[in-house]
Amino acid sequence: MDGSVATGQQDVPGGPGPDEQATVREKDTPVETRGELAVKAAESWLGTPYTWGGGAAEGPSKGVGRGAARIGFDCSGLVMAAWAKAGVGLGHYTGTQFRQGRRVPLSELRPGDLMFFGGATTAPTHVGMYAGDGMMIHAPKTGDVVKKVDVLSSRHYMTTFRGAVRPG
Repeated sequence: MDGSVATGQQDVPGGPGPDEQATVREKDTPVETRGELAVKAAESWLGTPYTWGGGAAEGPSKGVGRGAARIGFDCSGLVMAAWAKAGVGLGHYTGTQFRQGRRVPLSELRPGDLMFFGGATTAPTHVGMYAGDGMMIHAPKTGDVVKKVDVLSSRHYMTTFRGAVRPG
């Protein structure tokens, strides 16, 4: 069912006419999870420039140091901002985010889960957000933009994978 029903009620003030449909939210319609809300926020920033130190709870921001002249996101700033839109506060540092939430195995990834790469197994250097269907949204590096990539099929990413965390 698509969530809409023909009402045919003409006597309701402001209601639909005989040829219109009213949209009704079904009681069984699933509510978006916080992870799904975070993914939607991250998707809205696709194409935003990578900026060293960029990103705030409100969205893209001026970076720091070599990123001070540009507005955008670094990897941890992107996931911090996306999860803030879902009502969850995260630190703005990959190492901190690696310790914020519950560890999840690859087989249990859900949209919004954070995926960590590079560095040591206990101190990763890059973070992205699992978007579902094997895809990840991330801010890769200086000179690039926020993008969606096929992470689970990527030899590069999966050989440097350090773990996944579910914030919340």
